[in-house]
Amino acid sequence: MAGLGLAGMLVAARLADFQLINADRYQSEANARRLSSQKLYAKRGTIYDRNGTVLASSVECKNVYINPQLIEKGKRKKAISALVEVLGVDKDFVSDLLDLDTTFAYVKRQVDDADAEILAKKNIAGIEFEPSIKRVYPNGSLASQVLGIVNVDNVGVSGLEKQYNDILTGVDGSLVRERALDGTFIAGGAYKKVPAEDGMDIVLGIDANIQRVAEDALAEVVERVGAKNGSVMVTDPTTGEIVCACSYPTYDPTDLASASNADLNLRMVTDVYEPGSVFKSFVAAAAIEHAGMTPDSAMDVPAVVMVGSDQVRDADKRDYGLNMTLREMMRRSSNTGFVLVGEKLGAKGFDEHVIKDFGFGASTGIDFPGESLGIIKDRDEYDGASLGSMSFGQSLAVEPVQMVRAMSAIANKGVMTTPHFLKTRAGQEVDWTDGEERVISAETAAAVADMMLTVVDEGTGSSAQVLGYEVSGKTGTAERAAEGAAGYQEGTFMASFLGFASSRDPRAMCYVTLDGTAAGSEAAAPVFRTIMEAALPTLGIKPTR
Repeated sequence: MAGLGLAGMLVAARLADFQLINADRYQSEANARRLSSQKLYAKRGTIYDRNGTVLASSVECKNVYINPQLIEKGKRKKAISALVEVLGVDKDFVSDLLDLDTTFAYVKRQVDDADAEILAKKNIAGIEFEPSIKRVYPNGSLASQVLGIVNVDNVGVSGLEKQYNDILTGVDGSLVRERALDGTFIAGGAYKKVPAEDGMDIVLGIDANIQRVAEDALAEVVERVGAKNGSVMVTDPTTGEIVCACSYPTYDPTDLASASNADLNLRMVTDVYEPGSVFKSFVAAAAIEHAGMTPDSAMDVPAVVMVGSDQVRDADKRDYGLNMTLREMMRRSSNTGFVLVGEKLGAKGFDEHVIKDFGFGASTGIDFPGESLGIIKDRDEYDGASLGSMSFGQSLAVEPVQMVRAMSAIANKGVMTTPHFLKTRAGQEVDWTDGEERVISAETAAAVADMMLTVVDEGTGSSAQVLGYEVSGKTGTAERAAEGAAGYQEGTFMASFLGFASSRDPRAMCYVTLDGTAAGSEAAAPVFRTIMEAALPTLGIKPTR
């Protein structure tokens, strides 16, 4: 009787443990063995160009996994062979998975439905599938650096996929089903499905046709002149909409294993350079706005000027002085002349009205991750060479998109606009006017634009002329700083051209940069012409000549 009583007490204690004391823990452990929970991935929103062309979308696919407990020993070789043949996975990898003491192990994720169907028809117990979503790019590598990358968990990790991840990402759902002890699903067992909510679609200002022309033209010139890399950006300077943007070399989003980290970057935003003579446009604008100069203001410009301990000459290497107007300095892209213009502004005026007013060293507000703010000296860091060197675009480094934003002030009657990719989301136009800022008067902007028209019509930018259009632009050939040492690399330049059309009512602006090349701006200007010949009619901009 005592023994039976003791046994009863032990049973009662055990029942109390199961049903009262640790009931929640035991219930959780039972559910973990009994219930199978799968994530139902939400589709990311589709990304369109300005004309409705799909740039990135999501499609349904399958994740393939195995339940080693269900694969019979006699079917092991057949299972391995099928997985290797259809999925292209490594044989040893699959063999190791089959040895695991588990009921779930991924073999390959984001498998095309067609391949999953082939595998399913082999009807091998233990090879199972769960629904998934993957990103596809109908136009291949077009605008790949702009769009960016999505990982296997459908999270944007670069480019606009990262910038607008919260908008594009939906809400994942779930599917809970009941399993038997051997891992098979129980017909009529517990079942609960929470549907996924898809993400929001967005429309970019990108034009796929202009983007393709720009990418092809950039790739051709980088290879032909032996540049290290190159970049292009086309915008509407009156709104800031980015119509195309690219760098070369680029990458294929379907072959990330072959892509380098550098090729993933949209260099217009992430890299910094000494801008060279394109920068003279902003020095000229500040001199007109704040130093009492006009395009016809004349100065005696010597053949050589001292900037710190260095002698500065013009590209023509002349050995005599010239009396030049500000317009003539722009036409010739005179380094010596602009050193004098910089001196007329003074260090304080240069810092306030060139650097700060035009936003150099500050964020442009562009909707793209990884923006670099450049390398700009504070006013109290200027040495004897700083003012003179910066006056012709050396001794400072900016990312190209800062140049694009600054030039929008000259093109847009003195008002800077914010360069941006996003045009609409969920069908609603996005307002970017909060980033607009007046920098110079409309009269000053018109005067500089007219001098830049002279540069293209008669000066260093003549190869940027576009038949039928007035084009304002400025060339740039900056020496490249030596890596790991003071000074500059011999015979290596950052060649560039930045211009807009038409001169009086511009609606398209294009910046071309070629880094690490022996060629000068004469290589960049023709690329500008090729792109604008396509962009101007595509955007509906009528000829002005």
